[in-house]
Amino acid sequence: MVVCRMTLMVCKMKRSKIEKKTKWWKLKKEECCEEFRQKLRQALAGQWWNEEVQDSIQRKRLAKKKWDMDRTEENRQEYKELQCRVKREVSKAKQKAYDELYTRLDTREGEKDLYRLARQRDRDGKDVQQVRVIKDRDGRVLTSEESVQRRWKEYFEELMNEENEREKRVEEVNSVEQKVDKIRKDEVRKALKRMKSGKAVGPDDIPVEVWKCLGEAAVEFLTSLFNRVLESERMPEEWRRSVLVPIFKNKGDVQSCSNYRGIKLMSHTMKLWERVVEARLRKVVEICEQQYGFMPRKSTTDAIFALRILMEKYRDGQRELHCVFVDLEKAYGRVPREELWYCMRKSGVAEKYVRVVQDMYERSRTVVRCAVGQTEKFNVKVGLHQGSALSPFLFAIVMDQLSEEVRQESPWTMMFADDIVICSESREQVEENLERWRFVLERRGMKVSRSKTEYMCVNEREGSGTVRLQGEEVKKVQEFKYLGSTVQSNGECGKEVKKQVQAGWNGWRKVSGVLCERKISARIKGKVYRTVVRPAMLYGLETVSLRKRQESELEVAELKMLRFSLGVTRLDRIRNEYIRGTAHVGRLGDKVREARLRWFGHVQRRESLTHNLLMQNVEVNTSAPIKST
Repeated sequence: MVVCRMTLMVCKMKRSKIEKKTKWWKLKKEECCEEFRQKLRQALAGQWWNEEVQDSIQRKRLAKKKWDMDRTEENRQEYKELQCRVKREVSKAKQKAYDELYTRLDTREGEKDLYRLARQRDRDGKDVQQVRVIKDRDGRVLTSEESVQRRWKEYFEELMNEENEREKRVEEVNSVEQKVDKIRKDEVRKALKRMKSGKAVGPDDIPVEVWKCLGEAAVEFLTSLFNRVLESERMPEEWRRSVLVPIFKNKGDVQSCSNYRGIKLMSHTMKLWERVVEARLRKVVEICEQQYGFMPRKSTTDAIFALRILMEKYRDGQRELHCVFVDLEKAYGRVPREELWYCMRKSGVAEKYVRVVQDMYERSRTVVRCAVGQTEKFNVKVGLHQGSALSPFLFAIVMDQLSEEVRQESPWTMMFADDIVICSESREQVEENLERWRFVLERRGMKVSRSKTEYMCVNEREGSGTVRLQGEEVKKVQEFKYLGSTVQSNGECGKEVKKQVQAGWNGWRKVSGVLCERKISARIKGKVYRTVVRPAMLYGLETVSLRKRQESELEVAELKMLRFSLGVTRLDRIRNEYIRGTAHVGRLGDKVREARLRWFGHVQRRESLTHNLLMQNVEVNTSAPIKST
């Protein structure tokens, strides 16, 4: 029986009364409990442990105690026989469990377990994600648990509460005082449907699967709860707590805290509440067309295509195109919250929703869960919540308002969350635009990274120079990895193909524990390959003009992976068509063309004439630079 205790502070007039704890476990019916127990039994049924093994181990332990008390040859022989019997029964039970597992994996019902098994074997083959000893800021190794916990707390508390210098706003913005509708059941159902299962839980240890299992009873309770939160503008205190888990970046010193990425685990029920609020904010706020990140009917493919086609047009017209890829330092974690409230009000968000979002960030606390235990809790006073369902859209609102004065039409300015691309025909113009962006962002608390911001010139002529930012030279590159796709200044795509091949091999290694298992059928291996490995190889290739040689390079890599998976070498003299047919995998070149046509049809069917359609007819003026508006 899962029990959820929530403390909801209800403020009617002066917000002085505190409501008692709400126990939603009383809503659960016996059939819901039985369904939950049944799912638990099914999860445990796949393990090899059984009652026979347990009884044999118990008899072996009793024989060991008997031999320890009376060291006779008879007792010793009895213990040795039971020890051998336990080993045989454990081996037999494991073999039986593995046979049942492989039989189940070959069915439609067991395919989900297949991916779980692949992830587990991939984790088992990796190094540890955390270490029990770390270094302090001076490089000294800390060994005691207390000092390690203090260091983790000190590092993340400083990291998550550091605010950049900014200029205080003088002007005021009028708030929108209007009545908001109550939360409806269909809004909660949609939010619940969008929540993914199998995710790590927050401090309350209540997974979203519980709400899904309760069905309509959960929808009714959550609707009532969310309406009370909306009315009182105060959410349960347990939702303010979170757990921060450091994950090693797989590069650098494993004992240095700076080489770890903090993953914040929050309450799943709070994420449901955030999704309901986010859906309402999206209906009110209109984000500019230059923003591609986390926007409906937009993806990374749109931004990559726009940049590639613009570069291609300028190469055909033999004109220079200057691009600056702007990177913001810890963008989400450095957003001043006063700027967030200001941008929300300026975007026309009702004051009721502004106060609701403010309450989400009030008194937020977190602890760090490291290898030696949990640290003491500390407050988080700066930036957006990491791991929050609402944070991406809030960040889009901030960027939309801050860039209103400096952004140009797409594709001359494109944003994907905090990834910004500025394009222009002249180096002087792109340098001027970069300085304007820096001034607008940094005076409001955001900071442009001098080390990660890079400049690239397409179709460069001799002596075109470089770009400077506040007198400091911006790094000039011949290639840049934009949203996971490598663009080159000379228009070639050879390096992009090589990196996609490498991405395919990386994906193959992650599931090699399943693909190289001889007892798994070729059909299942082919499905795992099609759903895990091939998407990694095909990412962004809809926008790339592949030559036959490059397409062959991709197909050669694919066939190597398939031969490894099926245990076949070239010495076996088996044709490629037979390999593809056995694994039920089609030709990669056909899949690339299929993905390209699918995306093209998606663009053509859009309701509005987007910039992608306009980009198909872009004409480069070879006599005068293009002026952007």
